Amino acid sequence: MNNRVLIVEDEERLAAILADYLRQASFKAHCLNDGLKVVQWVREEQPALILLDLMLPGKDGMQICKEIRAFSDVPIIMITARVEEIDRLLGLELGADDYICKPFSPREVVARTKAVLRRSQGQQTVQTEGLTLNEATYRAVLDGHDLDLTAVEFKLLHYLAANPGRLFSRPQLMERIYPDQRIVSDRTIDSHIKKLRKKIAGAAAGQELIHSVYGVGYKFESCHY
Repeated sequence: MNNRVLIVEDEERLAAILADYLRQASFKAHCLNDGLKVVQWVREEQPALILLDLMLPGKDGMQICKEIRAFSDVPIIMITARVEEIDRLLGLELGADDYICKPFSPREVVARTKAVLRRSQGQQTVQTEGLTLNEATYRAVLDGHDLDLTAVEFKLLHYLAANPGRLFSRPQLMERIYPDQRIVSDRTIDSHIKKLRKKIAGAAAGQELIHSVYGVGYKFESCHY
């Protein structure tokens, strides 16, 4: 079983504390403090999960995340002291699985690490009405056409499609898609739904998979015209 966690953090004291807590939780922890060394290390060592700081010398966490996602689906938890909404959302759009804001409790990091690994190890493929969603590769295919979804769009569609016919409120969807609801609003979910509908329509005209219920939320159902 692969239980190696890569900690990418230039604050050496903080990295050491996180490593100690992870080792106490039976993980193998390795620390890097230079952004330029991360991508090659991940290629060679293939960790089970990466704790990736946003601000790093050499290369920042956003660019590292983007480069890793070009060849690997390893779970990535972004760590940041920057609280601006755009930074957090962009981290998830690039394919990060979660994020934690400084200051934080090391116990929280261990708990989040375990939760993300549980989700990643429980990967599943959803197939319904010509739609295939592969959680291992974040690939969505509808009637043979790749939908080319962002990570957030994929998570949203996967959650809805895995529960066909079930109506979800916007707060329920926000809780599922974003770990910290303080950074998003109802309009954020609406924006993602609008983009999903556009991509679905582009791949399969005549299908409406995501339905809105006024004042309540959204549900997934197939409807051919």
